[in-house]
Amino acid sequence: MLKIENLHVYYGAIHAIKGVSLEVNEGEIVTLIGANGAGKTSILRTISGLERAKEGTVEYMSQNIGALPATEIVKMGISHVPEGRRVFTNLTVTENLELGAYLSKNKKANAASMKLVFEHFPRLHERRNQVSGTLSGGEQQMLAMGRALMSKPKLMMLDEPSMGLAPILVRQIFSIIEEIHKEGTTILLIEQNAHMALSIADKGYVLETGKIVIQGPAKELLESEDVRNAYLGGAAADAKC
Repeated sequence: MLKIENLHVYYGAIHAIKGVSLEVNEGEIVTLIGANGAGKTSILRTISGLERAKEGTVEYMSQNIGALPATEIVKMGISHVPEGRRVFTNLTVTENLELGAYLSKNKKANAASMKLVFEHFPRLHERRNQVSGTLSGGEQQMLAMGRALMSKPKLMMLDEPSMGLAPILVRQIFSIIEEIHKEGTTILLIEQNAHMALSIADKGYVLETGKIVIQGPAKELLESEDVRNAYLGGAAADAKC
């Protein structure tokens, strides 16, 4: 479904992404893990058309999308839930969701999409007329995910969905990600909570300073001593488990 080969991204003189190659097959949950500043967000922004690669290719459904505008990439079935939620704080929950379907003129289909979003996120239905800036952090994350679902994506990319959330909300968000996946949406997930991400993923990539240093089936990465020591808290995490 998604294939990235030898991707290089620069911010001025800063070489942020250094020859990254990865694949996301249809129906998978794939996770990118790594420390802050490793380049994870830059990869998603390049896929979405918000950044341009200096070298390399980004293929989606066998089509090179590296030069397409972001709106065309959304039309093709890729949605992006950005880091920090980025909801429109002066608009209501319903208005935010409607903006997620701004490319669609089919009112009936949009209404069906909103109904599905409210089924996934009953809290949003309760607060549908509330200004989104007054929502809690967890509710804003739900809204950002719901807004992305409004475009009926084939591939959903999530950037740090658990950031700043209490553990009980983290579990709820990840449970909803699994529900969305079971309904047929492929997931590319960036997450600092490496254990949680790998526990639901099919495969994972570990990124360090713009390079992929480890990759493989998620179960193998969970059991890898190198990954445990670097990202899962090592023996201390095992003891907690």
